[in-house]
Amino acid sequence: MKRKIFDDLKKHIEKKQYTILVGARQTGKTTLLRQLYEDQNSEGKRTVFINLEQKDVLSSLNESPLNLLRYLPESGERIIVFIDEVQYLENPSNFLKLIYDEYADKIKIIATGSSAFYIDKKSNDSLAGRKRVFYLGTCSFEEYLELSGKNDLLDEYLRILNNPEAKTTRISELDAALDNYIIYGGYPAVVIENDNDEKIQLLKELRDSYLQRDVEEAGVSNPDAFYKLYVMLAAQTGSQLNVSELATSLRISEQTVNNYLNVLKKCYHIALIKPFYRNVKKELVKMPKVYIMDTGMRNCLINYFPVQLGIADDGALFENYVFHRLREKYDENEIKYWRTADQKEVDFVVEAPRIKAAYEVKFNQGVVKPGKYRVFTENYPEYEFNFVSRVPFSEDRLREFSLAMNCIK
Repeated sequence: MKRKIFDDLKKHIEKKQYTILVGARQTGKTTLLRQLYEDQNSEGKRTVFINLEQKDVLSSLNESPLNLLRYLPESGERIIVFIDEVQYLENPSNFLKLIYDEYADKIKIIATGSSAFYIDKKSNDSLAGRKRVFYLGTCSFEEYLELSGKNDLLDEYLRILNNPEAKTTRISELDAALDNYIIYGGYPAVVIENDNDEKIQLLKELRDSYLQRDVEEAGVSNPDAFYKLYVMLAAQTGSQLNVSELATSLRISEQTVNNYLNVLKKCYHIALIKPFYRNVKKELVKMPKVYIMDTGMRNCLINYFPVQLGIADDGALFENYVFHRLREKYDENEIKYWRTADQKEVDFVVEAPRIKAAYEVKFNQGVVKPGKYRVFTENYPEYEFNFVSRVPFSEDRLREFSLAMNCIK
């Protein structure tokens, strides 16, 4: 399976800028990089694949960035160099900058990194103008259907989305598939596992092993507090972040909380979205809202795996899913929330090129009260306002949701 981002990455190969693919561990970056490598080989392009988990190669490139030339064939033609795990270099940004400044016309680098944090931490230069960063999250719902072998259900799903009159006899299957996806998330290893108990075990292994690696590589001094903070954030997904309260609860300083939040954010475990405000004086709140980057990991952290959604209050979980959906299309800084001092609020406000939209998320459509959002719609009439809900589930609900989220193909 090729991820949605594949075509965008392929188009960028022709650009002079370096192509940097980032995201959390185990989201499929290496697989995607190899698919690009094989695709370019099949087109007759000159390529080299370098895995920096090979210690001898890593040592050579750390000794001097120019040692990269030793691994390349001698030719005057442009060569595409695929580098996996670029953050293992002692100074990845210096390496990329030097090669770009000296050989940009001859060498195109496509690199993966487990997080922008490692690149930024070791960087003395922003690489501005020399790179474009692409983010790979966990699988989307469409990718989940394909990767889990439900191709016929994916075809039916896409048929419904693209035909305003379409009906299906498989609406209950789609309902159950969406529940499963939201509950267990989109990590590829979790998606391809059919047994739900095994999905939970895989999520726990991902949580423990890869979070531990992030803790070690980021130099976290208090791993226990770091993990507890992550759990607390999962429990309050979609809520405003109060650093002072978190520091008091964890018995650590506010500076330490902010440092740990930065690590979690740069390692793509969490997202912090900022408030949206313009000219309404009552929009005083400046605290960000927090979301976990995968709903399955969110549920793993708080040990919440219901048989189906809707038995408990799953509004926060569904809101986290909607954030994930928005993050597939927009940069994090293009997604905000709106709230006034007198508690009027809208869950998401998107301001991106050619897009101005607002989204209020309710798990159950029956509780929607349009009049509550008049203040926003009157003050920001240029923003298309949408309600997004999970139930009742129907073909129209699928189309309305996908149209609102701008994801109908």
